[in-house]
Amino acid sequence: MAVMDGRYADGSSGKRIKPNLSMLQIINMSMGFLGIQMAFGLQNGNASRILANLGADVHELSWFWLVAPITGLIVQPIIGHMGDNTWSPLGRRKPYFLIGAVLCAIGLVLLPNAASVTQMFAANALLLAVIFLAMMDASVNIAMEPFRALVGDMLPKHQGTIGFSVQTILIGIGAVLGSYLPDWLTKLGISNEAPKGFVADNVIYSFYVGAALLIISILYTIIMTREYSPQEFAEFEDGKEAELEKSKFSDIFKDFATIPVQMKKLGIVQFFSWFALFTMWVFTTSALATHHMGLSPEDTHSKAFNDAGDLTGKLFGMYNLWAIPFAFLLTPIAKWIGKKQTHALALLCGGLGLISMYFIKDVNNLWVSMIGLGFAWASILAMPYAMLIEVIPQRKMGVYMGIFNFFIVIPQIINGLFGGPIVSGVFGKQAMDYVVVGGICMLIGAVVTMIFVKSDNETPKEIEEEIKQVHF
Repeated sequence: MAVMDGRYADGSSGKRIKPNLSMLQIINMSMGFLGIQMAFGLQNGNASRILANLGADVHELSWFWLVAPITGLIVQPIIGHMGDNTWSPLGRRKPYFLIGAVLCAIGLVLLPNAASVTQMFAANALLLAVIFLAMMDASVNIAMEPFRALVGDMLPKHQGTIGFSVQTILIGIGAVLGSYLPDWLTKLGISNEAPKGFVADNVIYSFYVGAALLIISILYTIIMTREYSPQEFAEFEDGKEAELEKSKFSDIFKDFATIPVQMKKLGIVQFFSWFALFTMWVFTTSALATHHMGLSPEDTHSKAFNDAGDLTGKLFGMYNLWAIPFAFLLTPIAKWIGKKQTHALALLCGGLGLISMYFIKDVNNLWVSMIGLGFAWASILAMPYAMLIEVIPQRKMGVYMGIFNFFIVIPQIINGLFGGPIVSGVFGKQAMDYVVVGGICMLIGAVVTMIFVKSDNETPKEIEEEIKQVHF
């Protein structure tokens, strides 16, 4: 378990300075994100496929996916506020890691088995699948938000970029594992064909593996990381004694009303970025099935459709794989051109990547599109948060991280409400056309970043320190 000693600004008394953490300490405190993202990767790559297997039409998919952003909208600010006002023998953020991991693991087991559960309780399989999906999303949000806040809690601000970059690397590894698992199991001889009304075995067993690794990775972080005490946080803040405030739900609304201007501007960028990501996650399987494989939009059970589902998982794994080296490059690039310019460049590449999927006819060449998306994904997971922690107070780290999630889930809710009808009514159920719309939104996000977001004011020395930290 890591032990961290700070120092005081004047060498003896006054405001205490957070100590730099080693690369191993940063990895240990974010290891649980690997398991969380493996679960997230399994969900992103297979939720639409599972829902289609259980009878959902293409225009309904975005509606069912609404459960993810809605649960995030509700859960993350509440969990952030509770975390800011919690101290237990287990820690400040770690209790929420554990609760979220256990609930998510249960959801991972139940979601692909919705049809079997239906036979036991005489319920509607599709309805149960949506309920289990909501359970997964709520629990992922319970676990995910504290991990974001933990970086702000534990690291000095000049290590913020490296902290979120390490999270991005672990997110990439977890997502690659989750995205590729169904295809790997298929190659091992496990069937990827889904009987009508049921989910393929390769998907079911992948979710079992994801549940086990999620629990293991979360427990590793809990065991290997020591959180600061309330007294230490008080010393980092202003040298005063810790004052434990009683948690009040109404405080969330007060905090929302006083969010920093920089957060609002970053929120606009997040809107366009996550609108595009949601489009990709929901519609890629249908887009590949119709645009590249020539299937009817009504074909949701054939081997060819499930092959499209496997390919979606592989492509999602590819962009997450590309995100790993880009996560290492974020800090050097930011030193060279600035954080805001780096993020704009990444979104530009991501937008072009999504649009290129329409023009690349050979599915074997779609990996090219994933390079740009990998750059965008790495930056989306790191840069907005690295710029955000510079302007929010330590004592409000959790709740503001939760409120920042509003700018992630609102575009997903809007997309979820209108995306399906647009695909069905405007594009004739040709989902690839809507994927192009997502790419255009990401390009808009790049433009907004350059116009509205305030440039960071880090000194070259501070950025140089980040570069030293990013190299193992």
